[in-house]
Amino acid sequence: MTLHEPDYFELETLTGTMRVHRFLPSGGDRPPAVILYSEIYQMTGPIQRLAARLAGEGFEVFVPEVYHEYEAPGAVLSYDKEGTERGNFLKFEKPVSSFDSDAAALLEWITIRAEYHWMGVGTLGFCLGGHLAFRASLDRRVVAVSCFYATDIHSSSLGKGKRDDTLARCGEIEAELLLVWGRQDPHVPDAGRRLIYDKLTEKERNFQWHEFNAAHAFARDEGPRYDPTASRIAWEMTLELFKRKLLKQ
Repeated sequence: MTLHEPDYFELETLTGTMRVHRFLPSGGDRPPAVILYSEIYQMTGPIQRLAARLAGEGFEVFVPEVYHEYEAPGAVLSYDKEGTERGNFLKFEKPVSSFDSDAAALLEWITIRAEYHWMGVGTLGFCLGGHLAFRASLDRRVVAVSCFYATDIHSSSLGKGKRDDTLARCGEIEAELLLVWGRQDPHVPDAGRRLIYDKLTEKERNFQWHEFNAAHAFARDEGPRYDPTASRIAWEMTLELFKRKLLKQ
């Protein structure tokens, strides 16, 4: 389906104003919402295209600028050494509590609207965003989660002090989880993936698990690591999850 012109709004959070980009299909009632968490680079071209693609499937898609306390509104980090170093610095500079309060503010904004009659909200994320999508589901308003090569869950090292409790708290998650990994991803090695799998199994969470012979960031449609086939398969699994869980009324 066609889309409205993408726009954004400024959302007040506990740590300041956060710009949130919105992609909305044209026509019909207000569709179910998905929060798309970006890589460490914020709203790059590949993330914008993924958001538009998801909106075209009938979802209202929100992309928050996760580094709003540190970067000017609209700032995008480059896929180069300088941008990567800045993005990696900020994911360990920002406190986990601030990531959490950002998520809570956006979930409240989405679900408090009178016209929002769906069962809950979905989250989707890539790299850092995969971790944030996973962690956001500690909030019961999130009912479906798709995480692509989520970093730092296995090492419990997200945020200021590098001591997050995401995996330790995974037993609180009621959402259905889809976790997608690249087996040649040095950021989440085999032992790290096994740790996450075993913890989710121990806590009897509802999750799907898929590993591809692919590198980190294989779904980013720029650069040599892009794997169109693996990306297409993982994308179809993501759509199945969101349509099954979010289109219930």
